[in-house]
Amino acid sequence: MRQAIHLVVIILVIAPLFAALAGSAIGRGILHPQRLPLNEERMEWTIRMLRNTGATKEDLEVRAPDAIVLRGWKVRPRAPIGSWVLLFHGIADNRAGCSGHAEFLLRHGYSVVMVDSRGQGESGGDMVTFGWKERYDTIAVVDALYASENVRHLYALGVSMGAALALQSAGVEPRIEAVAAEDPFANLREVSYDYAGLFIGSWLGKTLFRPAVKVAMHAIEKEGGFKPEDASPEKAVAARPFPVLLICGTRDRRIPCRHARRIYESARGPKGLWIVDGAEHASALGRKPAEYESRVIDLFERSSREP
Repeated sequence: MRQAIHLVVIILVIAPLFAALAGSAIGRGILHPQRLPLNEERMEWTIRMLRNTGATKEDLEVRAPDAIVLRGWKVRPRAPIGSWVLLFHGIADNRAGCSGHAEFLLRHGYSVVMVDSRGQGESGGDMVTFGWKERYDTIAVVDALYASENVRHLYALGVSMGAALALQSAGVEPRIEAVAAEDPFANLREVSYDYAGLFIGSWLGKTLFRPAVKVAMHAIEKEGGFKPEDASPEKAVAARPFPVLLICGTRDRRIPCRHARRIYESARGPKGLWIVDGAEHASALGRKPAEYESRVIDLFERSSREP
């Protein structure tokens, strides 16, 4: 019994020390995630999307406020209705990751903008800031879109990190009229507890592995130049009252539904929360495709009728 107690004490003392050491490396890794190029598989997704909808795409290049180049596509359906949707992909992904979402939007006549986020895909930059800089990148993209197209209405849809970017972008870009956000995080600091908890539970990241989180967040603040709690969809929906549809899955261990619930509680505009039974992370469209499509289209159509 005494040996067991000693072992527990040692674990409780040593684990936080190792966690703190790991936190420094983790912090840099968070800001510099893997970059996924537009590989053969992703281009096949895109070709299938275009073939299934009869849509056409053209290249888009936009210079961000800090001069990095953002690369993407403008995609037009066969019979456009004049409204556009900005699509935001997840971490370690690229624009083609939203091909499934683009496909159902194109079928309804929506044109879509698919851009690689900074530091991702084929866009410039070597740092991801989880919305801190990306929201202003969105303003540059919207400026370019309005300069070249007659835009009736503008909406946004994002998944995972992309959902967080879409919400934060709408917080500073009033031309975005509504946002559909699947599995967004409430803020970067809060979601770090889920990742540090090894997807077992945020309680683990807030207790035993809390030193890792503190060191990692300090590293992000030092290198990234922003406070992790300020990369915050939660604050964005409180700052500007735009319509939102928040989507999360009951089996999501990466970004659990408590994040969507926190954003929902903070939102000041028309809001909806759809909890998809059995859906894992970023899988709601595959789990409930017809209902997903119906809810998103309904959000955009209702928003178009609002003053």
